[in-house]
Amino acid sequence: MPRKPIPTLSGVFTPTETPAHLARDVIESALREAIMDGRIPPETPLRQEEIAALFGVSRMPVREALRRLESQGLLHIQPYKGAVVTALISQDAMDTYGVRLLLEPEALRLSLPHLSDTDLAEASARLIALRKARDSATLARLNREFHMALYRRAGNARLLYLIEQELEQEERFLRFHLSAMGTGHQARDDHEALLDAARSGDESRALALLRRHLSQAEQAIRHYLADQDNAESPAGDAPRTAGEPK
Repeated sequence: MPRKPIPTLSGVFTPTETPAHLARDVIESALREAIMDGRIPPETPLRQEEIAALFGVSRMPVREALRRLESQGLLHIQPYKGAVVTALISQDAMDTYGVRLLLEPEALRLSLPHLSDTDLAEASARLIALRKARDSATLARLNREFHMALYRRAGNARLLYLIEQELEQEERFLRFHLSAMGTGHQARDDHEALLDAARSGDESRALALLRRHLSQAEQAIRHYLADQDNAESPAGDAPRTAGEPK
């Protein structure tokens, strides 16, 4: 069987000369956006030499940019093989929601008593914008900004940093699979109910709504992964449950 050709990035980026002092950040940003919007699909290998040539830099800033992207869950760097773009949705997606379930209710609990009218108005503005947004990148950004508007008065900078990191992890699969997993309308209703509870200062209701919202999203991903596993199983194989190793 002929070997499948390895895709290149020449059709994604136009060769350019990048200032050395900006190289790492420019390469990280360009690769991240191309992965997030699907121009660089999952399983694509990213060769340091090719990237360095396209951006007109040495391999050092490329290596640093790839390591940063790996820390964001967008790449998997394999010894002796290099960097490979990760799958859109994997076990990591469920892990992300598991971490969010631990962190976000605490941030909301700490923040609720201190939310101002300005904070609530900002959260409301994000919901209005979410109803009008159509492109996936905008949906993902507004979703993150809505949640952070409700958590920002938690008074714990480290907690908020960790939450924002998890929300950025979520952004990638949210862009592509919100509608495919059938969670779009449910997410909108959950957000509106959560904002209403925050406005009224009802802590117990707000926390219950947030936990349900995150748990339902985790379940949607679990079912999606199970369906993908079953679709990939050879005929006659017994179906696997989500979480069962391949």
